[in-house]
Amino acid sequence: MTSDEAALNPENDNPATDPNTGEEVYSCLVEADHAGARLDKWLSERIEPLARTRIKALIEAGALTRDGAVITDPSSKLREGERYQLTVPATTAPEPEGEDIPLNVIFEDADLIVINKPAGLVVHPAAGNWTGTLVNALIYHCGDSLSGIGGVARPGIVHRIDKDTSGLLVVAKNDAAHQGLTAAFSAHEITRLYQAIAFGAPRPGVGAINAALARSLHDRKKMAVVDERTHFNPRHAVTHYKLIESYGRGRAKLKGDALASLIECQLETGRTHQIRVHLAHLGHPLIGDPLYGRRPGLAGLRPIDDAADHAIAILAKFRRQALHAKVLGFTHPITGEALHFECEAPEDFQELRGALKAL
Repeated sequence: MTSDEAALNPENDNPATDPNTGEEVYSCLVEADHAGARLDKWLSERIEPLARTRIKALIEAGALTRDGAVITDPSSKLREGERYQLTVPATTAPEPEGEDIPLNVIFEDADLIVINKPAGLVVHPAAGNWTGTLVNALIYHCGDSLSGIGGVARPGIVHRIDKDTSGLLVVAKNDAAHQGLTAAFSAHEITRLYQAIAFGAPRPGVGAINAALARSLHDRKKMAVVDERTHFNPRHAVTHYKLIESYGRGRAKLKGDALASLIECQLETGRTHQIRVHLAHLGHPLIGDPLYGRRPGLAGLRPIDDAADHAIAILAKFRRQALHAKVLGFTHPITGEALHFECEAPEDFQELRGALKAL
């Protein structure tokens, strides 16, 4: 076998990349405990970056072989000892262009820019969101000054917050600033304080959630708390929390508990969906969270006056995670100046909080 042939026949689930086409090739061996399982489901659990729907489409398009023969039936049953090889075509992301999207700039100098990002704005281009992102807005605003370390799709981006989370974000305008900020994030030297409105109220009111996170095996869009001792790819994650206000005791309420609460969360680490997953794991999912939230007990709420009616209506219609990045603090990577920024939550968050406070 030549070196190129060996590169395209990996002996594990990690992809090999064809140097000529850019295609990624995954090779997966069926072990005894997976015999009889459905093919596309098994592959989606083995190949983490790909959703099951994507794998199914690739199979139906003829991108999968079993011991060298093309297989096009995603529902095929596995047999022990079979080896499947999935070829994923290379994708080329379009180079983002500047777009005249308004930015709420909190601070800017020659090295960095701090933005108050509105809920609904995606940070960087990706499949399904190649335009209309914060990166497009930054390219228009900053011209060619953005750091190139983040790559074509995400110039200047040092960290991100989810599309439907609002609040403070720092972006590097040159490579030196990017390297300095990245080092500060890695060393946990950045202060990031969030406000969250969640169902129920945590007990005790102050604490830390130390629970490793990884991609969910059941839904590839979600992250999940995993056992750091046994999971093959855990990411250490710590969130410090503090109960600020609780709402609904004694009026429109859940039996024996608060209806909701305002919680202050400080990130020690910065993993994907960290606060959302950690609070849901604690039993207090964020109001409006489409992935990790739920609406416990709404049917059993007892509105006793107009204020309670209004609060329940606001609660029911809130359709994004109630999460806001309120505080951002760090040492300027070039000047050494201590910087601290705060911004109030947006109108919809304030409306929800005000309605709940009236209970």
